[in-house]
Amino acid sequence: MYDLMSVMEENGITAYAAYGQDREANKGKVLPHNVIRLQGQIQRKLNILRTRLFDHHGFYNEAETRKLLKWIDEVKPDIIHLHNIHNHYVHVGKLFAYIKQHNIPVVWTLHDCWPFTGHCAYFDYANCDKWKTKCFDCPSLKEYPPTWIFDRSSSQFEEKRDVFCGVKNLTVVTPSRWLANLCKESFLKDYPVTVINNGIDTSIFRPQEENIKKTLGIEGKKMILAVSAFQKRKGIEYLLDLPNQLVDNEILVWVGLRKEHLKLLPSRNCIGIPETDNIQQLAVYYSSCDVFVNPTLEDNFPTTNIEALACGAPIVTFRTGGSIEAVEDGINTEVKEKMLITEYGAIVDKGDIDALITAIRIVLSNDRKSYQKKCSQKGIYSYNRWTQYKKYIDLYKDIQSK
Repeated sequence: MYDLMSVMEENGITAYAAYGQDREANKGKVLPHNVIRLQGQIQRKLNILRTRLFDHHGFYNEAETRKLLKWIDEVKPDIIHLHNIHNHYVHVGKLFAYIKQHNIPVVWTLHDCWPFTGHCAYFDYANCDKWKTKCFDCPSLKEYPPTWIFDRSSSQFEEKRDVFCGVKNLTVVTPSRWLANLCKESFLKDYPVTVINNGIDTSIFRPQEENIKKTLGIEGKKMILAVSAFQKRKGIEYLLDLPNQLVDNEILVWVGLRKEHLKLLPSRNCIGIPETDNIQQLAVYYSSCDVFVNPTLEDNFPTTNIEALACGAPIVTFRTGGSIEAVEDGINTEVKEKMLITEYGAIVDKGDIDALITAIRIVLSNDRKSYQKKCSQKGIYSYNRWTQYKKYIDLYKDIQSK
């Protein structure tokens, strides 16, 4: 969002931002005049508890939302751009009632499926398609946003449909073709949908000269990189099993783990690296690996994929959501049993660990340099953040011209 604001300002657009809560690194910093924070940690924790006890996620935070709407009155925007509005910090019913009353054009970038389901942010893992008609008996109550007691998926589905539908001038943006297609099957289908991919800082995410293998003590070995939180939907069961299937010259390096998860890793053919905010160091890991593996089970458009690609790393991923979109459109493709091999890596059937390992070894059998140029070119030119965010500027102008 802040990157997009920078692009707006470069194009002569006055931009304002409202957000939920600070990261630890931002605590105590003075906010710019055009930025407002809506809640503190205590209020956030209270709203999380309400969701845990009663569900109804996204329909709390009345005081914070009144504060937001008063601020919008003062700003008088020509367009309201929504991003993820369901992270415990705004009452979506009151926000959309205000939008409908004032008839302000809206661009809404969806980052998951929550806006058109009765509860969950993703439903692939549960293999559920009730959202197409009406949610009930939700199989994902314990998944984000988790609730402990009540299943309100049916009433929440109806409430969201009433709240989110009926805006006169709303354009939905999705980072992936996959999510765009889902929107067209949901109750948001009457809105225009456009795809604008996520963007990355390609001044950092590009091939780096430094090689991390020596530091890790794995020179001369094949480095298989994963960058993932320790979550079921990210495919941790496959990452935990993968080292047991590797031979001695193949090493899984898993970046993004908390201390309590590091001790759960297999004792052989695996190196765990704590989560980091150092994106320059992350680019070195991407640039040093022989293949990047992402066995995610449900995802929109993983930024890790395009970061790896821009650093010249081929990708092996499950056929899941939008995770395949950075890999599938290679020119030189080869269809094998349960997998698609392209010049950017490989796609395998979701959940097939044997096919995943076979695909990894097919990629490893080729020299890393044979992938690097094409991968980095695609990543740098297709997913440069300024290129992607300029598409939003064009969208704003198109909306204003109507």
